[in-house]
Amino acid sequence: MKKTKILIATAILGIATFVAIAADHIDAPAVQGGTSDITDFYAFRGENTSNLVLVANVQGLLTPGNTAAASFDERVLLEFNIDTDGDNIEDLVIQATPRDGKMYFFGPTGPTSTGLNSTIVSTTTNAGVVDITNYGETAMIEEFAGMKFFAGPRDDPFFFDFNKYTEIIAGDATGFANPGDDTFAGSNVLSVVVEVPKSMIGGSGTINTWVESKRKQ
Repeated sequence: MKKTKILIATAILGIATFVAIAADHIDAPAVQGGTSDITDFYAFRGENTSNLVLVANVQGLLTPGNTAAASFDERVLLEFNIDTDGDNIEDLVIQATPRDGKMYFFGPTGPTSTGLNSTIVSTTTNAGVVDITNYGETAMIEEFAGMKFFAGPRDDPFFFDFNKYTEIIAGDATGFANPGDDTFAGSNVLSVVVEVPKSMIGGSGTINTWVESKRKQ
């Protein structure tokens, strides 16, 4: 049944073209306050040291009061890019896109094209789906073919004194205070998490990885 749902989703999503847009933690004018605003990206070794964990957070500064009403934008594709040969061009992608309360994942697989434009890689045999965890619910995690998936609200883990940073940029301060103010304390983000066996990524030595948000055109 889960496989059938994934195949149905690819039929719906695969024809869409997604185009990259600027994104950063609340300070990119093109996406500030928008549903495609990437707050942070994390990549680290899993508890199972044979796995790699990739985390993309979007829609920062969600207060507890409005987190319950927040949702992933079905027009936005999150794409984890993996460069295995050091040329800074993605050799593999893992795509995540929401639909009807679920997050669908495709990859790791070779992209249909590199750069700013993407389409859903609907032909890949590496795919998964997970129900999006609602605010206040126990995290729902699904596993497919050795990969694990999660999508839903989490506490923003990023520590940064954003107000002091803007003062420094404006020339009104010469440095950060110690310890400074945690601008993001008490706020939430929407997280997309995928844990993937290193054997599915291939390559050797160092890999480069980054994340993009792309809006449906």
